[in-house]
Amino acid sequence: MDQIIIKDLEVYGHHGVLKEENVLGQKFLVSMSLSLPLRKAGYSDDIADSIDYAKVSHLVKEEMEKTTFQLIEALAEHLCDAILKAFPQVGSITMELKKPWAPILLPLETVSVKLERSRHDVYLSVGANLGDKKKNIEDAIELLNSDEKISVVRVSELIETKPYGVTDQPDFLNGCIFIRTLYDAYELLNKLHEIENKLGRERKKHWGPRTIDLDILYYDDDIIESEELTVPHIEIEKREFVLKPLCEIAPWKKHPVTGRTTKEMLEDMDQ
Repeated sequence: MDQIIIKDLEVYGHHGVLKEENVLGQKFLVSMSLSLPLRKAGYSDDIADSIDYAKVSHLVKEEMEKTTFQLIEALAEHLCDAILKAFPQVGSITMELKKPWAPILLPLETVSVKLERSRHDVYLSVGANLGDKKKNIEDAIELLNSDEKISVVRVSELIETKPYGVTDQPDFLNGCIFIRTLYDAYELLNKLHEIENKLGRERKKHWGPRTIDLDILYYDDDIIESEELTVPHIEIEKREFVLKPLCEIAPWKKHPVTGRTTKEMLEDMDQ
């Protein structure tokens, strides 16, 4: 990926664990590598096809001057978030935040932290079979989009399906959602549970009826296996109520384990 690099931007701020650091302030050096496609800008010679690194630099200065953090780890995290939110064309950022006047009472050149943060492409399944099913799903999408770390990119049509697993319950409305997010996979999982709780989800019975169900199908091309989360979602290739809406918005998305596309998995199921 192409990059714009800003090295050792000097900003005076009031960050540190010691009270004197918060009062007196000190110098910080910020270096950033911003990943984004620059080919179009290379041909057009138009700043609109790139980003204005002066605006990025001034954003960093403003954020460092209006906030106070004890840890430079927290400050760097805040700056990465602010840049990714303000400049959606930036896919990822590597930031090194240096503290040359760190009060450790020993000679040193700098103390620094280095972070890498990026946007993530995520596919979700959504379903509901209690209450106003369509409104529950619409409310869930609105709550996703209202989160400053989530952008809803595309939503499939909703389809009515028979219940899976436990069949003695109302039919479902099901769909799929493509989002981009700054959350890591576990943070996103917690956010989805939070939205489900807001919309009255009760986890009384496995595969039981629910006002809303939000599941992570794919998180980039990551493979995650833990007690809290399994990605890709288990049995995607066996669930028509997932494959049909997913095929509408991502027919060529490949399963990172099997390498098969959504379209191929759905065709196999149809056959």
